[in-house]
Amino acid sequence: MWWNFLPINFPATDRWIFLKTNRYQNNGAPGGTGLLGERGHVGKMGPIGDRGEKGVTGWTGPSGIQGKPGTTCDCGRYRKVVGQLDINIGRLQNALKFIKNVLLGLRETAERYYLLVTESRAFEEALVSCRLRGGALAMPKTRDANRLLADYVSGSGLTAVFIGLQARSANGTRTQEEYVFADSSPLGGFAAWGPGQGPPSGTNNSSCVELLNTGSWGPAACHLTMFYICEFPKTRRRVGAAG
Repeated sequence: MWWNFLPINFPATDRWIFLKTNRYQNNGAPGGTGLLGERGHVGKMGPIGDRGEKGVTGWTGPSGIQGKPGTTCDCGRYRKVVGQLDINIGRLQNALKFIKNVLLGLRETAERYYLLVTESRAFEEALVSCRLRGGALAMPKTRDANRLLADYVSGSGLTAVFIGLQARSANGTRTQEEYVFADSSPLGGFAAWGPGQGPPSGTNNSSCVELLNTGSWGPAACHLTMFYICEFPKTRRRVGAAG
């Protein structure tokens, strides 16, 4: 044995220690691979990486299966229904026009309706009557409106009617008067005074105005009674209203 080569004078105690510490110095052959251990716990998620580049567009897929044929549209029947509705609307419009123009005797422009009232009233009474009806005594401020009202009077077989125009004192004096309409607006550029029938002076009792069937204006005594024409604004449809 190799320990026999130790010196003879090597103490026994030291010999034992030497042998004990050097007993396993010579390693044997490595052993075989051990069995695979159990899987460990999943670790924490790492940070999100940078976004990759856009990939290449793939190939176009095959066409889908052809769908079923649609149902046949019975469009002719619907067109017939729509056409009948148009006819009915036209008939209603004609009926409404007949009611306004014949039964009620109304005349109209783009902005107003006019009604000739066959009740004899003094001027102030005519003013109140038109207001109670929701309108005002007619104010022909344009040539077209004046012509419409004159034809209205003539077609009704009348000679003259009150209109909403009257003289009022200016600056608090009776000798100086100005003509204003029923809505307090002054007489503007248009006027239809007949030949030799200009505005009466302040000393004249004829401070009201009548419309003749010829379309001319003439002075009229306010206390006299005659027929008159009321006007009514057409109500405008509100934006966004239902219907």
